[in-house]
Amino acid sequence: MSFIAEQLSRVQPSATIAVTNKARELKAAGRDVIGLGAGEPDFDTPDNIKKAAIDAITRGETKYTAVDGIPELKKAIADKFKRENGIDYDPGQCFVAPGGKPIIYNAMMATINPGDEVIIPAPYWVSYPDIVLLAGGIPVAVEATIEHNFKLQPEQLEAAITEKTKWIIFNSPSNPTGAAYTHDELKALTDVLVKHPHVWILTDDMYEHLVYDDFKFVTPVQVEPSLKDRTLTMNGVSKAYAMTGWRIGYAAGPLELIGAMRKIQSQSTSNPTSISQWASLEALEGPQDFIPERAKVFKERRDMVVALLNECEGLECPTPEGAFYVYPSCAGCIGKTAPSGKVIENDSDFVTELLETEGVAVVQGVAFGLEPYFRVSYATSTEALTEACARIKRFCAALK
Repeated sequence: MSFIAEQLSRVQPSATIAVTNKARELKAAGRDVIGLGAGEPDFDTPDNIKKAAIDAITRGETKYTAVDGIPELKKAIADKFKRENGIDYDPGQCFVAPGGKPIIYNAMMATINPGDEVIIPAPYWVSYPDIVLLAGGIPVAVEATIEHNFKLQPEQLEAAITEKTKWIIFNSPSNPTGAAYTHDELKALTDVLVKHPHVWILTDDMYEHLVYDDFKFVTPVQVEPSLKDRTLTMNGVSKAYAMTGWRIGYAAGPLELIGAMRKIQSQSTSNPTSISQWASLEALEGPQDFIPERAKVFKERRDMVVALLNECEGLECPTPEGAFYVYPSCAGCIGKTAPSGKVIENDSDFVTELLETEGVAVVQGVAFGLEPYFRVSYATSTEALTEACARIKRFCAALK
C-alpha cells in the first residue's frame, strides 16, 4: 500500500506550471525557447506599490496578522467592491488569502461534502476541478464550445444542475479563453440560478480590469443582487497590478462562509504575508491610471496574435474580450505528420512537437477540459510574440 494519500491520485500537477518548467529546462540546456505558457503580466509592479512594501518593512509591519487579513486591507476591499462593482460588503465579510487559489481551496474545503457536485464551465482554469476533487466533491464539466465563443449557455447550465449541485465556479474574463460575458449573457445565467436556491456561486473575477474594445465588465451579484447571500465574489491583485509573486487574493461573501474559510486558513497557511498586504492596500487605494494604459498594450498584442495565428494553416483563433490569453483550435492539424515523423493525434502531440521543433511553449487544451485547442499567453513582449507566431506558422506549414 502506498504511503501517499489515495485522494492525491485523483488530481494532476498544474499543466501550466509544468509547461513553464519544461521551457525553463530547455533554456537552461541552451535551447532558444519562447515561453507562452505563463499567466503572468510581463509588466513590473508599480513603484508606489513597491514603496508601500518597503515602508511597511521599515515600520516593522513584519509580524503575524489576523488570519484573514489586516483591517485596513479588508476595508479597502469593501470600498473597492462598492466603488467599482456597486456591491455593499462590510469589512467583516471580506477575506484575504495568500493568492486566489487558496480562496477557492478554502471555500471548497469548508463546504463540500462527499458526493457534492460542482459545475465548472469548460474550458476552465486547470486548478478548479482538482481543488474540488481534493475537497471530496465531484467536478461536473460543461463544455462551452467555440460556436458560442466559449461561453456557457443558460440551457446547458439548467441541464447540469441536480439536487447534488453545491456550487458553480464562474470565471469571466476566462482563463484560458479570454471570453467575457456581457450583462445580458450573464443575466440569462443568473435567471437560471435564481430558480435553484441550493446552488452557490463562486465567481472568479481576477481579470476584471483586463477587458478591451469598450467591453463593460459585470459580476453576478451586480446583475442579480438576490444571489448575494449565496455568492463568493473573488478577485486579487496579481493580474491588474502585476503582483503575481506577492500572493494576495481576496473575496467577499456571507459571514457564515467567510467564518468557515477563516477556520480552514487558520489551520493551513495562516495569515497572508504582512508586507504583501500593506502593498495590496496601496494597490487598491493608490493611483489606478496605469491599468488602462497597460490594458491598451495587451489589446494591441491580442489583435496582433489573433491576426497572425489565423494566418497559420490548420488553426482557428477567435478574438477574446479580455484577459491575456487566446485559445486557438488546432483541429485542422490533427492527423497530420510533424517533421519528426510523429503523427499529430491530439492537442498534446501538437504542443509537444511545437516545443521540440520550434522552441515555442504553449499549453495543451486537454488540460483546460476542451480539446483540440491550445492556450497562448500574450503577456510577453511584442517582439517575442511576433517571433513565436512566425515559428508556429512555420511549424503548421511543415505538417504533412
